[in-house]
Amino acid sequence: MQKLGDFKLPHFFNYPPYFTLQPVRDTRNKQVQLWKELILDYCRTQKIFVVGLEEDFPLFSNPVVERSLSHEAREAFLSALVSEGRAEWLDKGHRKCLILWHRIQEWADIILSFVKDNGLEDSVMTVEEIRSGTESRGTELHGIDRTILIRALRLLEQKGKLAIFKGTSTDDEGVKFSL
Repeated sequence: MQKLGDFKLPHFFNYPPYFTLQPVRDTRNKQVQLWKELILDYCRTQKIFVVGLEEDFPLFSNPVVERSLSHEAREAFLSALVSEGRAEWLDKGHRKCLILWHRIQEWADIILSFVKDNGLEDSVMTVEEIRSGTESRGTELHGIDRTILIRALRLLEQKGKLAIFKGTSTDDEGVKFSL
């Protein structure tokens, strides 16, 4: 089985036709499903939050079979993730895509578990501490994309689980948990 770093690639990755959009609807549906799962799994294990269509994303080419996905295929697979709520286009031109291997509600649940597991129910943390502090090391929150984190925190704020307050800069935005 071929690997990309420590990531094991699925068998279809070495099958050249899967790098070309398939014309038969049933075959294309299967192809799209396999690529969606691969993109989500790879991004989750590698902690990749943004995929650029024009960038050198490792999954988009396979030198072993000398194949690369066309721009159309890349956009088709990412658009399929967008239509399922597993990704969002970050720009009108569909050049960058925010990958949501966890939906925003799931990230909010992970934050709540993190707060409870660390006894932070009535404490204050900065957004940066949640993303890169010692408490978050070894958790899925460590290194989380700021956009995703803020959206999950706002969702929790709407539910009355915390309050977000502005600091003098974005580095010191605070969060007061009240669980």
